[in-house]
Amino acid sequence: MSSTSTPDLPEKAPDESSKLKTFLSILRKFVGVSDIASVRFSLPAQLLEPTPNLEYWNYMDRPETFASIGTSEEPLGRMLEVLRFWFTKDLKYIKGKPCKPYNSTLGEFFRCTWEVGSTLPELPLPPSGQLVNGVSTVKDSNGKPVKVCFLTEQTSHHPPVSAFYIECAEAGVSARGFDQISAKFTGTSIRVTPGQHNLGIFINLGKRADEEYQLTHPAAHLGGILRGALAISVADTCYIVCPKTGIKVILQYLEEGWISRAQNKVEGVIFRYDPDSDTINRVKDVPEGNVLARISGSWHGQLYYTLAGTTEPQLLIDITPLFPVAKDLPPEEKQLSNESRKFWSGVTEAILDKKYGQATKLKQEIEERQRQKAAERQVKNEEWKPRFFTGAVTPEGKPTLSEEGTKALEGLREESYELKESDTKGA
Repeated sequence: MSSTSTPDLPEKAPDESSKLKTFLSILRKFVGVSDIASVRFSLPAQLLEPTPNLEYWNYMDRPETFASIGTSEEPLGRMLEVLRFWFTKDLKYIKGKPCKPYNSTLGEFFRCTWEVGSTLPELPLPPSGQLVNGVSTVKDSNGKPVKVCFLTEQTSHHPPVSAFYIECAEAGVSARGFDQISAKFTGTSIRVTPGQHNLGIFINLGKRADEEYQLTHPAAHLGGILRGALAISVADTCYIVCPKTGIKVILQYLEEGWISRAQNKVEGVIFRYDPDSDTINRVKDVPEGNVLARISGSWHGQLYYTLAGTTEPQLLIDITPLFPVAKDLPPEEKQLSNESRKFWSGVTEAILDKKYGQATKLKQEIEERQRQKAAERQVKNEEWKPRFFTGAVTPEGKPTLSEEGTKALEGLREESYELKESDTKGA
């Protein structure tokens, strides 16, 4: 895609306040619309961050917390490791401003890796009646850093859904799920909830006989639109369950008082439950005899757990010094034409050069091509199918890798990035 064929349109670079005013004027048109995410409205380029949606939506802001899941020999310890990952997966919203990336196109995909060689404190647990402190080392058997691999593909356009798969083969841990959001503009903020196909993140510990954890997403609010300072707040309940160990977590994100300063507090409980008759959905309804530990703290700062029968909180994770870790991508010459970075490269270059008129035109050309391809498939009665996953969505919320998806992940592990251009090239 060449950016030289479209003449530049002179346009003053917008400051943050003017961007928000323009954004708000567009959003006002959607007051009362049940789900603005499904409308897929197109924003002018000057309101976008030069980031592809598939690259932006990942949960590996701190991949070492993911690679360390499953280290503990205790079921409670492994749930605490899952929680440590949970509280670090979206650092981008804590350490940076929320942004609107490019809308993904059908068949667009993104792949990357992270090398993890750091260590994390082992979580103090009472395996035999006493607390134990140590170090959980995230390295392979040869003492080398382990690799976390990430593959995602836009599998549906209406509604917009992407499938993802994450793995750390050396640690025997993987995760998968569908990303889809539903959004409603209230007039002062945007309420974002999981879409019908987004049933959470499913983490599997292959080295522990496929022990699986389901992590559901809470609703969130994008506020500060009227003040010109976007910020994400959470005031909802979410759950983590592991049917195999019979352990469940309820996390309650607390709503701030309208006059108080945001504290971003969260409290929760880890407890034994019956997977076959689970009816407990509130922290206060958990029988005290079933409690294993309690969670407290700020999801912007320090998180603690307090073991049942004790009164001394233990540090689970300190978010304060942490920032998102950079990704490693295939070399540009190895990326396909429908791979996110290359697919949007012309738009990105124009935005970075502050040539917003040119960026908007290139973006509109991409969107028009997608509409034309969809119309052609409809005329031919052709059904589009994903390349790296076996289906657009699944009832249980767990995407399955296709043969090409498995090979793509193997290529990431071995740093062999050769993939053939697809006939659809982004459908």
